[in-house]
Amino acid sequence: QVHLVESGGGLVQAGGSLRLSCAASGSIFSINVMGWYRQAPGNQRELVATITSGGATNYADSVRGRFTISRDNAKNTVYLQMNSLKPEDTAVYYCNADININRFLSSGYWGQGTQVTVSS
Repeated sequence: QVHLVESGGGLVQAGGSLRLSCAASGSIFSINVMGWYRQAPGNQRELVATITSGGATNYADSVRGRFTISRDNAKNTVYLQMNSLKPEDTAVYYCNADININRFLSSGYWGQGTQVTVSS
């Protein structure tokens, strides 16, 4: 089994910063793309940022320049540094990872989500 555990969410004022972490554990051979998604009440889950095993990144237009995604391959952990937070960033943030459990089989996994609330 594979587990993704997120941490770092909370309540912050507009303009503030938070850092999310997501650690993958279990039967992991290697990890391909890791990413962060978010879902606000009444909205669909949307992409925030992704990062490949080689470090290539992709961001949603709404967060580019304010958020930074990074990863520590040795720790199977992905991070999301969120700066200049806005009330519209309020959502449950989910970690996602495409994980190879052996040389031939990969699957996508989700974390349980962590709440980020930005007050105005």
